Amino acid sequence: MRKLFIVTAAAAAFVAVPALAQDSGTSESAPESSVSRFEPYVGVMGGWEQFDNERNAGIPQSPDRRDRLDGSLVQGVAGVNIGLVGPLFVGVEGNAAKGIKGDIDWEYGAAGRVGLRTGTSGLIYGKVGYQWVNFDRFGENSRDYHAMTYGAGLEIGMKGGVRVRGEVNTFGNAHSVRPMAGLVKAF
Repeated sequence: MRKLFIVTAAAAAFVAVPALAQDSGTSESAPESSVSRFEPYVGVMGGWEQFDNERNAGIPQSPDRRDRLDGSLVQGVAGVNIGLVGPLFVGVEGNAAKGIKGDIDWEYGAAGRVGLRTGTSGLIYGKVGYQWVNFDRFGENSRDYHAMTYGAGLEIGMKGGVRVRGEVNTFGNAHSVRPMAGLVKAF
């Protein structure tokens, strides 16, 4: 699972670096107010998550080694980015996700983000936070499982403050893979 996460993050960086190189003059051409502004945003995303089926993964292990906990998700996000020097930004984000098919009932969490702006509205970022997961598979009274979450993403700006977002996250010590895609609206 770790190798898959590393390969996915490297592929995202490979795609994003040419965009960053193309916009290397961004801080000179962008208005000063856009570099240091406070930018709240909300978004809706969809995706899928699959958890490892091994001991000490932070979630219950299935008796059948081929059977992994997984499912499709719809997620809402809300956060704020704060521009720093040049294209550098930091931010915080909260999320809540509902499983729509599979073993996952709910997920929720919060993360800090750091990254680079590309062009006038694109972003490349990494994130670290904490995530809670609840599984349908264990019934109504199942407990929430929790661990650190790590991820990387890319947002491509469109008109009207809307960005297309793609990101990959992992749960715990790389015990899941969670690709997500959707739309984010900045204010």
